[in-house]
Amino acid sequence: MSTQTESAKRRGQAFAGALAGVAIVVVLTVVFFVVKNNDSDKTPVASTQPAASQPAAAQPTDAAPSEPAAPTAQAQPSAAAVNTPAALSKEPEVKAGGTTKLTKLVKTTLVAGTGPAVQKGQTVTANYKLVKYATGEVMDSSWSRGTPFSTQIGVGAVIQGWDEGIVGLKVGSRTQLDVPEALAYPGQGDLRFVVDVLAAQ
Repeated sequence: MSTQTESAKRRGQAFAGALAGVAIVVVLTVVFFVVKNNDSDKTPVASTQPAASQPAAAQPTDAAPSEPAAPTAQAQPSAAAVNTPAALSKEPEVKAGGTTKLTKLVKTTLVAGTGPAVQKGQTVTANYKLVKYATGEVMDSSWSRGTPFSTQIGVGAVIQGWDEGIVGLKVGSRTQLDVPEALAYPGQGDLRFVVDVLAAQ
């Protein structure tokens, strides 16, 4: 066999060996990523409540305002045990307030509560119904979701109208909160809430 033939044969073997080495590296890389992805799929994911289903604190934005869904951008805290009084067992009918612009928060007691007064920083569990103040159009309601809403109050977790309006209310009360736009959602106008305070802890 000639030296030229042997040299060509060696080059071919070296090339084949290099290709085999590259193939092994590719296979190992693929296996590594497949195993890693399978492990990451098993990582527990924290459950969160959709922000759109709560009375969220208003965030400053240049974008067009979205419809407010409820008074928290934060996840709902654990609800306190609730013993709903008979006077709060039926969904309230909420009417329009009129076309006069609100200049301040107005609280009107509809059902007097007999429980303790809500303190700043407590977690409140409440049913509420929200309408546009001028027209009475329903914008949101915990009644329609079939579950009360829980949030920490007085700490900026919800709109200012709730933080100012709910502190001091008694558990077991039903209160109408007429909230000027400045204490609610930019671009949504004045609002009327009827809030049933079911528990506070």
